[in-house]
Amino acid sequence: MKPQQVAVGTSVGTSGRQKQREEEQSKSCVHAAWTTSFADGVALLRLPTSMSVSVIIKWGGQEYSISTLSEEDTVLDLKQSIKSLTGVLPERQKLLGLKVKGKPAEDNVKLGDLKLKPNTKIMMMGTREESLEDVLAPPPENDDVVNDFDIEEEVTEVENREENLAKIARRVKDYKVEELNTPRPGKRLLVLDIDYTLFDHKSCAETGQELMRPYLHEFLTSAYEDYDIVIWSATSMKWIDAKMKELGVTDNPNYKITFMLDSAAMITVHTPKRGVVEVKPLGVIWGKYSEFYNRKNTIMFDDIGRNFLMNPQNGLKIRPFMKAHLNREKDKELCKLSVYLKEIAKLDDFSGLNHKHWERYLSKKQNQ
Repeated sequence: MKPQQVAVGTSVGTSGRQKQREEEQSKSCVHAAWTTSFADGVALLRLPTSMSVSVIIKWGGQEYSISTLSEEDTVLDLKQSIKSLTGVLPERQKLLGLKVKGKPAEDNVKLGDLKLKPNTKIMMMGTREESLEDVLAPPPENDDVVNDFDIEEEVTEVENREENLAKIARRVKDYKVEELNTPRPGKRLLVLDIDYTLFDHKSCAETGQELMRPYLHEFLTSAYEDYDIVIWSATSMKWIDAKMKELGVTDNPNYKITFMLDSAAMITVHTPKRGVVEVKPLGVIWGKYSEFYNRKNTIMFDDIGRNFLMNPQNGLKIRPFMKAHLNREKDKELCKLSVYLKEIAKLDDFSGLNHKHWERYLSKKQNQ
């Protein structure tokens, strides 16, 4: 939108009446921020216009675009717009990462003060005021989980192909790892996915705690005794940071995260039967930290089995944690896996294990 332009001066020869009108017009604009330009002897006053704000809200596995607000609107105005799109009341909304001077933005903060870039993505926690029947309705299944495949038939064709190894070598060279804590000599390595492994990211809830997999902090506390812990999610680091903070993982006093990897550390591989898929090659970590981690001391949990295509022997396909509102009281997967990790930590070499049968291994050990 072009700024309004009003004449406040003119060329030589202007009448006294015209000057009087111009002076009155100028006084009425004394509080406006303005600049002048000259064309044909006329000065133009530019009245300020409010800049528009465009954001994308991520909630319930969907994205909602909002572009009807301005910098003069407040966080509450934004929440009202979100309500019209999602049905979530403003008082039930929690907007992750929306901060002013390091603190969560209050409802009265103007959007202009947040310095948001165009189409900034904001994750929202919140649940609608719905009937009990609606709340208990199952959320849509995750396409990745449903369409996952057994990797065994693809492994031989993918794991040792030169072009895939070359991609890993490039990630080792170019991908920058930001360490949160120094690797500890003598520790094994546990690599963890987030979505549906530690966190149900599509069900609706008011807080991250409601979507957190049961026994998460107990599991990480126990694992930290024997393993360095790395988080690897197929999303951007912005969302990884937000989720880990919301779950209380980042600053938990009982354990530490060594570093986190995002989708940029992944590679694409071509499979004979399934076409091109993205995977999480542990070779990226082994290449960067060869003095600490290798095939013999690394285990990786993920609900998507094909993420193990480049390192099938090191992957354990965890049961996905979905429909948190129904399963949070009965899911004990992390509790049982904590015992498994403790058992295999006694081994010097994991290469003889078949993590596909981890429950069988655990049962055998417990019966000895």
